[in-house]
Amino acid sequence: MPPGEDPQNVVNKGVRRSEGFTLLEMIAVVAMIAILVSIALPNYKTAILQSREAVLKEDLFRFRDVIDQYYADKGKYPGSLDALVDEGYLRKVPADPMTGAPDWEVVLSEIDPDNPADTPGVYDVKSASAATSQSGTPYNEW
Repeated sequence: MPPGEDPQNVVNKGVRRSEGFTLLEMIAVVAMIAILVSIALPNYKTAILQSREAVLKEDLFRFRDVIDQYYADKGKYPGSLDALVDEGYLRKVPADPMTGAPDWEVVLSEIDPDNPADTPGVYDVKSASAATSQSGTPYNEW
């Protein structure tokens, strides 16, 4: 500091003080964020679909296991999925992860030739969604 100059009036000469971001800096940051999102979004969608497919496989396995238990206990297939809930085999009918509603497609058993008066029961359960899985098969064929 030169002699006789007030230290409080000294201004940094040659140093520019920035009060914000320039337009170029903002465009660069937004572009980087857009690139990162465009990379991450497809991976996120694939992970969601994989988790739904895993839940569907688990639900179908549980349904089929419970139907087999019902048949072993009662000697006949349940009349509906609600019968599994009423009899205590399930707490509630879960929602189909592909459709979001408990609208399962039931496969009825064949009519017993020894007792044709009996109504057929639920032999199997399939998804109500006709969409195609990542492996290429429709969900309603699982």
